[in-house]
This record gives sequence, C-alpha cells and structure tokens, in this order.
Amino acid sequence: MFNMLKKGLVQIYTGDGKGKTTAAFGLALRAAGQGHKVLIYQFLKPPSLDIGERFALQLGAVRIRVEAVDVPWDMSASFKDQKTVARMRKVISESLERIAQTAEKRFYDVLILDEIVYCLAKGLAEFEDVKNIIESRDRAVEIVLTGRGAAKELVELADLVTEMKKIKHPFDNGLEPRRGIEY
Repeated sequence: MFNMLKKGLVQIYTGDGKGKTTAAFGLALRAAGQGHKVLIYQFLKPPSLDIGERFALQLGAVRIRVEAVDVPWDMSASFKDQKTVARMRKVISESLERIAQTAEKRFYDVLILDEIVYCLAKGLAEFEDVKNIIESRDRAVEIVLTGRGAAKELVELADLVTEMKKIKHPFDNGLEPRRGIEY
C-alpha cells in the first residue's frame, strides 16, 4: 500500500520564466506514480486549446484527471472584451467553489490550479476564493498554484514558492511556440 500524505502543503510556481505548468505536471506525474489521486484544473486554457500535456494524459497511461474552464480565451485579445472578461470571472468563481468542495472532501490528494495565480493578478479570480480553498481543504491535500504575478498575500499562504525567471528566451527573437515543447 502506498503512503498517503499526512500533511499537504501549498506550493506556488510563479515568475515570467518558462516552466511553471511543466513543473506542475511533473509533480502530478510523480504523485500519480506513488498512488496519489491528482486533479489538474486549467484556467485560461480551454479544452479546445492544443496542449501536449493533456494529449499525453488522454492516452490513458497515467491516471490524472485534467479539467479546464470551457470559455474561449485569447491571452492578447480577450481582456479587451468586457463581456468575455465578465463571463470568465463568473466561470472561474463557480469553478473555485467546486474545487473548494473537492479539496475539503479530499476527492484528490493533489490539486493543481494551473494559471490561477495569473487569474488573481489580472482580476479574473478573487483572492478570498483561493484562500478559502487553502484554508478549508483537508489537511492532507497538497495544492499547487501556477501563473505569473504571485501577490505577497498569496505567497504568505504558501509553504513553498518557486519563481521561474526568464534570463533568455527564443520568443524574444521571434521564434513561434513549438508543438511538443512550448505546448
């Protein structure tokens, strides 16, 4: 029998560098490999978005559940459309409410909230909703929050914070995102 978590921590992967989601998915694989139940909930990455990590998990070799906010979202254009922003805020709020229940009842041992930090930084999510998930979760649930712009009040709630810092990136020289590497 696998050792289940006795105490879950809160981790944040933030910063302007590459690798936040990749690190979270790596942790998900590690946890699943040790018998933990894992839920990855992706914000701002709708099911229609072509993401390699989701494809790999859909092949069925690893038992990790991936869900996503099903609202079309374009990182450059959507913030300009107030109807889209309002709809996204509502859907995120409802999603966080369901996730809080999931965390409290420990349906999963590890919860990864991909891009929720960015949602908080951009006003698409409420800090109190995320704080509620952290504070009301079963004490054994590990929570991983990813995204740019972690505020001080969020960092204070975490046990581990890693900042990915961009030193150099090929996007700065015009390279387009590559299938299987950046998505």
